[in-house]
Amino acid sequence: MDSTEHETSTIEDSAIASANAFTEVARALFLAGRVEDILTRAVDLSVVTIEACEFAGAFLLEGDEVTARACTDPIVAEVDALQLRTGEGPCLDAVAHRLPSYASELGTDTRWPNFGPAAASLGMRSLLAIPMAAPGTSGAINLYARYPDAFGVIDRARGLLLASMAGFACSAARLHEDEERRAENLHAALVTRELIGQAQGILIERERITGDQAFHILRQASQHLNVKLREVAQDLIDTGERPKTGSPRSARYFQS
Repeated sequence: MDSTEHETSTIEDSAIASANAFTEVARALFLAGRVEDILTRAVDLSVVTIEACEFAGAFLLEGDEVTARACTDPIVAEVDALQLRTGEGPCLDAVAHRLPSYASELGTDTRWPNFGPAAASLGMRSLLAIPMAAPGTSGAINLYARYPDAFGVIDRARGLLLASMAGFACSAARLHEDEERRAENLHAALVTRELIGQAQGILIERERITGDQAFHILRQASQHLNVKLREVAQDLIDTGERPKTGSPRSARYFQS
């Protein structure tokens, strides 16, 4: 094998190794489950897979508020809190503009005059913030190093891939959580309907009234007792006691 063939083989081996590594990263993120677990795994993987990264954290935008949601070390929590308190910094810029933001030397970077020097005084010199820009998810993966000019081209490329995968994993998790929530709400609605039907049946049989009249009694009791209609129905089923409506029994079927 000549030198050209050896070089080509080495490049191919390196590419395959990188592809395999990030396949495992993607699998780890998408199998993490909930959004909080995904972000925790993402910052842990950042330190493992990105050579220059010593510490990592994650910001998430919820409504109009940016919050720090995961970190690999207490120092990250401290620096992230400083960034949120001053209202400036690469991580906030990455979230706001949905573009990577890199500070090669925080101590002298004039873009963040309040945050930069304070972060450098805590030992953080380089900060690479990469947005998680995916449908339904907005945030950033934040990579820290204690020395200046830490993140090179390869580090940035790996960071982009990881943040992108984390964003899509979070979006998938949120869709799953929304589906679970809808299923739970549907189940609760069906249970409530069944309970109310049972309670109506008891009143219909006991008081020889119509279904509408029985429902009117349950609704009146719900308003009078200031509890949910489902709770009124459940209490009637459990105790057999007629719910208190606050109205005279003689007029109970004729009130609107």
